[in-house]
Formats: sequence, structure tokens, C-alpha cells
Amino acid sequence: MGETSDLLVESGPRARTRRAILDAAVSVLSQDLSASMGDIAAAAGVGRTTLHRYFPERSDLLTAIDRDLLERAESAVTDARLDEGGVWEALERLCHAYFELDDALMLLCREPQFLDYERWRQETEGDRAVLRLIRRGQDQGVLDPDLDAVWIQQVLWALLIAALGHCHEKRAARYDALSLCLRTLRKAVSAGS
Repeated sequence: MGETSDLLVESGPRARTRRAILDAAVSVLSQDLSASMGDIAAAAGVGRTTLHRYFPERSDLLTAIDRDLLERAESAVTDARLDEGGVWEALERLCHAYFELDDALMLLCREPQFLDYERWRQETEGDRAVLRLIRRGQDQGVLDPDLDAVWIQQVLWALLIAALGHCHEKRAARYDALSLCLRTLRKAVSAGS
């Protein structure tokens, strides 16, 4: 948890530099997995020495990306306000919030060795909130009650990844890909579908 707590404690210029490095790393590595630490430093607008001060080894940077994505995924759930409004409106807000994780999700899907599987397997408060929303939808007759709630959650993730991949392959604009994701989700998990 050292990296995570460092992110929460840091503020000011140090936090901004760390954020710039993480964002640049995700952007660069999602386009070219073989990109060097120098490429990442250049994209972040910092020198290699500065980058190595924050992340001495490439593995340290990859671990930080993994942890950062977990934190951002949790924030996306909070931002989606899943307890407000109807089930489909909440699911749409959730998909929009998750869709903003764009390059980071694509990077982790393309290179699963970046993931700390043990940490990703642990149920988070965000996971519990999504499952509560799904179960609420099932109880209200909005979502198919015969589908397991965890299955619906996994279908949601699979559709988001597919939609992001569609964007990255330049087959659809972001808005269109997200619309396809939501339409497919609705058809797949609605009650009576």
C-alpha cells in the first residue's frame, strides 16, 4: 500500500509531477508497449533523472499504474452516484465514468502481466456498489433476475473493453462506441430480453 498512500499524501508540485508521469506512461505504453523510460519522461515533460526519482525501475512504474487504475476505478463508481435515479441512468453514468479510464484500461487488457491479480480479485467497495445496483435492478424487474449479478458485472466490463478497443482501432468515435456498449448491455441483461 506504500504507493497508494503516497498518492494520497503528496500534494503540490510533487503530486502534479507524479500525476504527469503516470498519465504520460499510460498514454505512451498504450500505444507502444516497448516504449522506453526515456520516451515516457519526454512525454511527461520531465528528465529521465526526475522520472527515476519517482519510479526507480520500470516495474515500479507499472505497479504504480496498476494501483492508480484501481483508485480511479473506485472513484468512477463514486462519481457515477449509483444510488441516485433509475437503474439504467445509473448504469449509463457508470459506463461514462469507466470509459474515462480509456488508455489505462486498454493498457492493462493488452498487457495483463501489469495487473496485480491478487489485488484485482479482492472485492472493493466499488464492486459492492455496482453489485447492489445490479441487484436493485433485478429486484425492480429492470434487469434479468435469472442472470447472476456477478455475471452481469463481468458482461459490463467486457462490453466496455470491447467499446474502447473499437475506438482504438478507429472503427468508431468515442461517443458512438459508448452508445454501442450501452445498447448492447441493455439488450443483453434487460428483464425479458
